[in-house]
Amino acid sequence: MASRPQRRSFLLLRERYILRQLFLGLVGITSGAIALIWLMQSLRFVSLVVDRGLSLRVFIQLTSLMIPSFLAVILPITTFLVVLFGYQRMSGDRELTVMQAAGLSPFQLARPAMACALITTILGYILNLWLVPVSYHAFRRYEFEIRNRMAAFLLQDGVFAQLSKDMTVYVRKRDRDGQMHGVFVEDDRMPEARATIIAERGTMMVVDNQPRVVLFNGSRQEIDHHTGRLNVLTFQRNSIDLSSSKQAETEVRDASEMSLPELFHPDPRLVSQRDWGKFAVEGWRRLTAPLTTLSFSMIALVAILSGAFSRHGNIKRPLAAILSVVGLMALSLMLQNLAGRNLGLVPLLWIIAVVPAIGCGYWLFSPKGLTAARKKKHGA
Repeated sequence: MASRPQRRSFLLLRERYILRQLFLGLVGITSGAIALIWLMQSLRFVSLVVDRGLSLRVFIQLTSLMIPSFLAVILPITTFLVVLFGYQRMSGDRELTVMQAAGLSPFQLARPAMACALITTILGYILNLWLVPVSYHAFRRYEFEIRNRMAAFLLQDGVFAQLSKDMTVYVRKRDRDGQMHGVFVEDDRMPEARATIIAERGTMMVVDNQPRVVLFNGSRQEIDHHTGRLNVLTFQRNSIDLSSSKQAETEVRDASEMSLPELFHPDPRLVSQRDWGKFAVEGWRRLTAPLTTLSFSMIALVAILSGAFSRHGNIKRPLAAILSVVGLMALSLMLQNLAGRNLGLVPLLWIIAVVPAIGCGYWLFSPKGLTAARKKKHGA
């Protein structure tokens, strides 16, 4: 019989071993998944590098700002997979059988996975409540500035370039030094004062991250909506801002870049009242999503630790665990869509996130659950 200090030392060594294996697997799987998702999502920005001369450094800086949002989404899933297949491997190698024979209880066997899930849950809260909104807001601002600065590259010889939904620019000829000849601009950013501008030549410059074109020897034509007369103003030198209107910039703001207080108490000037429910649901989703990491991990533990050992392996329990997690994710997405129209369904989001962890913990660690597991093993 091993003494109590020896038993405690053995227990700590086994827990550290399992925890180290779980973290190594978690880092590997999560890194691979993030790299794949980043590659797929960044393809829509490749045209900025290939066609418009954006540097590779700026491209990497821009797309890297999306990584925290990817991590927040896949972390519960990768944690579940690491716990499920990590413990399944140890069961297949009979490591769990040896530990159980040494007197380790299901709680002691599950403690490393629960510690791993708890750490990833805390990381999930850090991501959802702070890092994701900050990084996504920086991504949106950076993308806006880059697309404004890229307006100069959109202007090609003999092509009507639509810089935005309310501005079109045509250049007949463009020299290597950037000098433009035969410039035509259709500016509809102000509906009450739509203008058509024609100039002999022009040049592009960037002022405060905003693209501007300086025109020479041209005319500006506007129609007076009150009198219906055409007003023509000739000029020798004129400057035009090619960026989108400030009003359009402030109106479009995504819920993903808002903080938690902004989601629960949105600014009526930025968010219409009919969308308040969707923003509130996004806030509740950030509070409940990290908790699914605990529930998914407990489902994986029940699938592995509550069943009898099989020499030929048992695919039914891992498959049932995977289907259960997929079902919970689908149900959560459905409830988020429904709760956007009916906030009374928000408590169901908490139930889906928390109840599976409580139920699996009761099944795995309660005296009744332990008795049922022993009977199943003896029966096998």
